[in-house]
Amino acid sequence: MAKQSSRFDYYKSRHVPELTVLQAALSDFSYDRHAHEEYAFGVTLAGRQDFFSGGQFHRSPPGNVIQFNPEQVHDGHPGDGSTLGYVMIYVPSAQLEASFADAAGCERAARFRASDTLLADAELRRAILALAQLVTQRVGTRIDQEHVLHRLATRLVQRAGQFQPGGRVSRPDALLLHAKEYILAHLEADLSLDEISQAAHLSKYHFLRLFRRQFGITPHQYVLSCRINAARNALEAGVAPSEVAFRYGFTDLSHFNRRFKRIYGKTPYQYQRSIAQ
Repeated sequence: MAKQSSRFDYYKSRHVPELTVLQAALSDFSYDRHAHEEYAFGVTLAGRQDFFSGGQFHRSPPGNVIQFNPEQVHDGHPGDGSTLGYVMIYVPSAQLEASFADAAGCERAARFRASDTLLADAELRRAILALAQLVTQRVGTRIDQEHVLHRLATRLVQRAGQFQPGGRVSRPDALLLHAKEYILAHLEADLSLDEISQAAHLSKYHFLRLFRRQFGITPHQYVLSCRINAARNALEAGVAPSEVAFRYGFTDLSHFNRRFKRIYGKTPYQYQRSIAQ
């Protein structure tokens, strides 16, 4: 029987600049030692992932998380004779700096570097796989992907013992009102945190901390809530649920159904029928 060849499938995010996902299956391939300019986060899915990095030899079984800081030298190859399957996400530093700083409560933490390379962490694993799914299946909006990146960065800072959930705020509420007005005026657009924070005349770091402190939810949660509210108004006006889902950036009708039902207890179609009676 011929030996299975290795596969490398790369996917570029349509929303977040330079965010790349690799889905790989290795049976007859070994990486030379190298380093990436960006952060790399991976999950071993099948087989065993063996690699050398940071002066140590590592073995990653299925379910483990691998994290490489920018410029961290490593290699890699299948480790147990079976095909190695894994997913890896490459994230430019600029996409994580504000989230690192927000989680640590300090702008100096923007250049955070993790000390652990191999981690058994279910929360990190879920975030990496969720982001990979959004990118490879080309679903969700930009702020959906940015939200998962924020979750990932926050968890890394928590693991390092640097998490500061509160923090002092001193900027006027009027700046955040500019952000809310911008969100409400652009619900049908592919919103990004950069655009919203610029509308509030705040750095992304200050915007993230101020917004959550002031309103009790993240910008992503607020955008989603506003889109659900706008969707309800459209349903009440008689617009078809499938058209409403497309208009407000939901992945598909089933995604819209799940989100809507978690707020109103009914699917959009059920809600539309109930108010028409």
